[in-house]
Amino acid sequence: MPRALITGITGQDGAYLSQLLLEKGYEVFGLLRRSASAEVMGERLRWLGIQDAVRMIDGDLMDMSSIIRALQQVKPEEVYNLGAQSFVRTSWDQPLLTGHVTAIGAHNVIEAVRLTCPGARFYQASSSEMFGKIQEEMQSETTPFYPRSPYAVAKLYAHWITVNYRESFGMHASSGILFNHESPLRGIEFVTRKVTDGVARIKLGLAKELPMGNLEATRDWGHAKDYVRAMWLMLQQDTPDDYVVATGRTVSVREMCRVAFAAAGLDYRDHVTQDPRFMRPAEVDVLLGDPAKAKAKLGWEPKITLEEMIAEMVEADLARHRARLL
Repeated sequence: MPRALITGITGQDGAYLSQLLLEKGYEVFGLLRRSASAEVMGERLRWLGIQDAVRMIDGDLMDMSSIIRALQQVKPEEVYNLGAQSFVRTSWDQPLLTGHVTAIGAHNVIEAVRLTCPGARFYQASSSEMFGKIQEEMQSETTPFYPRSPYAVAKLYAHWITVNYRESFGMHASSGILFNHESPLRGIEFVTRKVTDGVARIKLGLAKELPMGNLEATRDWGHAKDYVRAMWLMLQQDTPDDYVVATGRTVSVREMCRVAFAAAGLDYRDHVTQDPRFMRPAEVDVLLGDPAKAKAKLGWEPKITLEEMIAEMVEADLARHRARLL
């Protein structure tokens, strides 16, 4: 039975990846930072009904000794580094924390893997935000990076240190340059979930308006369930590499709002307002990924459409709010 250690296991991607690996017969271990109540930390794993199947180990990305102890205990064949301060807007308010956790934290993990279990296969969660001020209309693995937030800069450090360790030490280390991926497990601070939660509250009479930032920014949105499958596929390859994971379709925030409100039988124009408080200091206007390499080498392609994903998220948020009203 193969063993996998996941950092960031209580997040959206960590939960779906755990579910996938358990279905494939893995023993799944999660590095858990004790910073919140157990109830909050396990919410997503409970949603998927797998909380009792995952084994948690105390540790912190900023404490390499705890990572080494976890690796020595688990002896994993695969290590997935999904842990990060991952909210772009917060990275301007907490830039140094973002750098420590998202950049140096990733370095701590891959260095601990090199020292403890260098034969383990390593996955780094890179981000389409690294492309930032886009240098090509469609972004691929060869598109130059131009990060536009402290988060993106930190992710770029983590990405390149992964490349460096692969080339310097011969480690099986791969990065997935994942474009936006969402689900009912997405945090409320992210724009898609903010919208679907807002739709649910308005539909149930709990709110009348949804204040938003830039409605014209466009993103390449997919479902997290599809994207964690790409993570796993990368670590099954004989040769490590970096891959863009995307749908190849870009949609504006405005259009995403239209789809979400329509899923509840509402017109977004009656409820969405723009609020300068939610504008970013430096905006990433367009992101559109080219997943050709992932399709050709991994045999990967998305199965869930944007419309299906948004409808699923709206239904989940309606169910959450209805349960609170009982």
